[in-house]
Amino acid sequence: MVHAKRAETIRRIFAAYLANDRAFVENALSDDFRFTSPYDDAIDKPTYFERCWKNSDWIERHELERIFVEGDEAFVTYRCVAKGGSTFRNTEFVVFEGDKVRRIDVYFGAAYANGAFVKQPPPA
Repeated sequence: MVHAKRAETIRRIFAAYLANDRAFVENALSDDFRFTSPYDDAIDKPTYFERCWKNSDWIERHELERIFVEGDEAFVTYRCVAKGGSTFRNTEFVVFEGDKVRRIDVYFGAAYANGAFVKQPPPA
């Protein structure tokens, strides 16, 4: 039952991001939340909202492909479709503490435009 609840929390966070329901996401994240991506190194909750929240207006939808929950940890793989038609696939590692998300680590996948692979520049 806990696994299903955590998978549902992940689904609702993605939906809230697109619906601009910041209150839901703020409540779903723990006070000591940390977010890591190729651009962010364990940023805190206020910094996450400052950097990441305001950038959802270019996304048309997320297609959640897989959610695996094991204890307090989960992986979600999704395809993101931008309003301009480009797509990319990411995987996020999510760590729960009780009912709250304590950490998200994002791993970027391949990007596509008009169905063709778009080579990304190497990291700086």
